[in-house]
Amino acid sequence: MLRIASVNVNGVRASWRKGMPAWIDRRDPDILALQEVRAPDEIAHELLEGAGFHVAHTAAEAKGRAGVALASKKAMEESRIGIGDSYFDTSGRWVESDFRIGDKNLTVVSAYVHSGEAGTEKQDDKYRFLDALTVRLGQLRSAGGYALVVGDLNVGHTKLDIKNWKGNTKKAGFLPEERAYFDKFFGELGWVDVARRHAGQVDGPYTWWSMRGQAFDNDTGWRIDYQMATPELAELAVDVSVDRAPSYAERWSDHAPLIVDYDL
Repeated sequence: MLRIASVNVNGVRASWRKGMPAWIDRRDPDILALQEVRAPDEIAHELLEGAGFHVAHTAAEAKGRAGVALASKKAMEESRIGIGDSYFDTSGRWVESDFRIGDKNLTVVSAYVHSGEAGTEKQDDKYRFLDALTVRLGQLRSAGGYALVVGDLNVGHTKLDIKNWKGNTKKAGFLPEERAYFDKFFGELGWVDVARRHAGQVDGPYTWWSMRGQAFDNDTGWRIDYQMATPELAELAVDVSVDRAPSYAERWSDHAPLIVDYDL
């Protein structure tokens, strides 16, 4: 059984202080994907290697922004940084690693899509990144083996993924143009939204709640964190859970970890 967890940590140093190591000990992931690490490379390695992981990490050139990492108990065969468009090479938004699982190759990606802002250059960058993601998903499927893209993808695919979807139809994160990419990912390209398949057609389960107001207490959330698997890998998912904190005071991030056990 291979346990793969993904979470936007909203700054790994802050999450570490607030209780993330205790969560790692309790949930014991084999592979842990992080987004919004927001720390220099040496700090990310120090914390994660100190917790017993092999680490692949890329920081953003802009200090205190983005940053993604993969932490694994199993040594990585090879790791690569960047989604394939050099425009994003220093943005800290894409790292992928290969693992040998029996006679199969498993590629795992930690991805952090831009939050965007409708009608601005930030949204242009988001669409450019989603274009590059579309290309890379096709390449990963064509390569054979198992592939998994996880992370904070900053788009709610359907009305089931946002509690207050009616109030967000013209905002980044739920724009029709953004959602159309996910129609393609889970349609024409053949990838599987593992958490949605497991949960069925129900509201949520949400993975992000604003730190402001009563969003967390009222479960007014967004499901924007994904594990997107190739069909062959998705068939091996046996348990899916969102580790929502018991209370607001016990949160160590504004996101909750998405955990999937794969019977490999």
